[in-house]
Amino acid sequence: MPWRIFITVAEVSGDKHAAQLIRSLKQLEPDAIIEGLGGPEMAAAGATIHRDTVARAAMGWRGALRAVEIHGVLRWTRRHFDQSRPDLWIGVDSPSMNFHFARTAKEMGIPTLQYVAPQLWAWAPRRMKKLRKWVDHLACILPFEEDYFRGHGVNATFVGHPLYDELPAERYRPAGEKYPSRPPVVGLLPGSRRSEAEANFPGLLAAAATIRKAFPEVTFLVPTTQNTHPVVERLVAGWDVHLDRPCEQIAPAPPENVLAGQSMKQGLQTVPPGAVTVGKGRFDEMVPRCDLCLTVSGTATLHVASYGVPMIVVYRANRAVWELAGRWLVPTRTFALVNVLATRRKELLVDGSSRGHIVREFVPWFGDSNPIAELAINYLRHPEELAAQAGQLRELVGELDRPGASIAVAHLAMDMIRTSRDAKLEIRNPK
Repeated sequence: MPWRIFITVAEVSGDKHAAQLIRSLKQLEPDAIIEGLGGPEMAAAGATIHRDTVARAAMGWRGALRAVEIHGVLRWTRRHFDQSRPDLWIGVDSPSMNFHFARTAKEMGIPTLQYVAPQLWAWAPRRMKKLRKWVDHLACILPFEEDYFRGHGVNATFVGHPLYDELPAERYRPAGEKYPSRPPVVGLLPGSRRSEAEANFPGLLAAAATIRKAFPEVTFLVPTTQNTHPVVERLVAGWDVHLDRPCEQIAPAPPENVLAGQSMKQGLQTVPPGAVTVGKGRFDEMVPRCDLCLTVSGTATLHVASYGVPMIVVYRANRAVWELAGRWLVPTRTFALVNVLATRRKELLVDGSSRGHIVREFVPWFGDSNPIAELAINYLRHPEELAAQAGQLRELVGELDRPGASIAVAHLAMDMIRTSRDAKLEIRNPK
């Protein structure tokens, strides 16, 4: 009987990680039946997707409203498990959603594997009891997490970061003139969720307007996702009227040696100074060309760091919600992933002090864009500070920069299925 695996994801990043995992599972067990709740990346990797749970990904109060929708999907999932029982449930990231599916699977006697640990070391440690109760094995993607969760009684294994299964193995900054020998290029990164872009991108555009007053020849690059592109396109069009500049839209990448011998990469290098360029799915082409990125918090910070690009990190929040609840529910004051990794490195500096923040954070971000713009302008006026941050980021990333997370999780999954099936055989055929 072929092995049956059910995977659930809730976000664009989880969809990508799950797709890599599916390919690894198929590599180990080509006949495995893989299905679940997810998005287009999982479907392209060969999974049967019963419900799209990625397109409307959200956080905050929008995420709370989405819980009503997820409740209905949970009822459907329980019925599906009754009819087509999987050998293993795997939740990828998004613990707020996946804890519910883990509980459902666990109550039905289905082994459970959570891929990407919930950040209980940063917030909501009270959920540790639920994690121990509902998750049989936790696949951690940050180096310090295995010891942390094992210390709290959770069966955890560090597998590596899935980002490095998805990024090009060879990553280079483009050749040619470097800033300050040419006008600066600044990235505006609105995140992967529509709600993130709605909350953060207007402020990033306001900061961009101030930056352009100081550097009239600056070029802005805006990589988007399927979910954020409509938001960015709408907001940039309105912003552009005020600045009286053309808004360049990148078309799908043409093959080499077309369009008068120009490739897409060459085209990016010839964007006119002062332009705003929006590119759907062009993160890995645009970010390496940036001298500085203004980015929302999250995995994007590690993604940017993997190209050695300096950054300023932001994340818009509601002041009233933060003051009433967030300040007490989220005890950590470090939010950017690169800063979390830097502060948790075990080695000490020469003077015996611990490593601190590498990048500046505006998280939570309540106010106007002026402090962010002023910091960006200061960096661009002092390129030696950009170079120093880039060097620190490259050093930090070096500890994680190796592929293998997906195949490691696939091996964990297969071991769990074998163990479960062997246990069932032993119950049926006791010695």
